[in-house]
Amino acid sequence: MSKTRTPPEKFTANWLQSLDKRTAVAQELQQRHKLLTDDLGGIDQLSYQQRALVERALWLEYHLQQEEQKLASGQEFDSGKWTQSCNALQGILTKLGLNRVAKTIPALQTYVKGGGK
Repeated sequence: MSKTRTPPEKFTANWLQSLDKRTAVAQELQQRHKLLTDDLGGIDQLSYQQRALVERALWLEYHLQQEEQKLASGQEFDSGKWTQSCNALQGILTKLGLNRVAKTIPALQTYVKGGGK
């Protein structure tokens, strides 16, 4: 399966993994994914539901930025679509939580005994 250069117009599961990692867009989105999951306590601490919401939040954020660029450059802009997407993103981020969560770090003794990751 060939890799894509930009996120799909319509949401599809695992869209982030389908991006060509060599592109600036993919690298930026991977960085945002890491920042968001780190703020939630780390990817290994997230449930399936949280990971699904993270993927949707990143997709919505990307498409909101694309719409905002259209507005800034005088292209056709759908304010209703933008508002709906913005509200959806706000709901997802609220569900995930707006506060940072500390990562669970094993005690030093766990590392010494070989139980650290």
